[in-house]
Amino acid sequence: MNVNEFMEQKAVTKYRLSKNSGIPYTTICDICSGKTKLENCSARTVYKIAGALGVSMESLLDFDSKERYNFDLYKSSVCHRVKEMGDIDFIIDTLEQDDIRAYYQRGWYRECLYLLAMLDYISRMNSVPVCTRYDDLRCCKLKEPIYPSGILTAALVSGSEVPKTKALQEAIPEFLRFNIVESEVRNVV
Repeated sequence: MNVNEFMEQKAVTKYRLSKNSGIPYTTICDICSGKTKLENCSARTVYKIAGALGVSMESLLDFDSKERYNFDLYKSSVCHRVKEMGDIDFIIDTLEQDDIRAYYQRGWYRECLYLLAMLDYISRMNSVPVCTRYDDLRCCKLKEPIYPSGILTAALVSGSEVPKTKALQEAIPEFLRFNIVESEVRNVV
């Protein structure tokens, strides 16, 4: 479903969505008209709109579609989902939805391994045994490390590899196993 369909389903006008989300009316109009693609908006904008409509960021962005979205936005969406649901409900929901396997079968390896890393990390943090259903995927690894865009920007601006080196040192082991450099999964706004 797209934003217009959710608005219709919830009987919400553009004006009301703007007021409830705190997103400017013109931005809402641009998204609804298709002038601005939701997947090109900031994670904060998507989060606010999803919250105002009472839906998840994933369903608003329709991550179940065949179209692939910005990886940073995907990561943010997963982190927000953990925050909103709580750790145990996130584990249960992720296992029930089986998106990890679906992403793998589509060839969306970054999304698959990020979600698996999050599942394993949350499981460890809550002393929950790791689900063995994905043991075959735990042997996979991305060819090149994926750094958060902020780290890449810092390295580029400084002309130094120090930000990347520091990020590698601080990375969460469950993510690093898949060559995903991630350290900030709890600090989402």
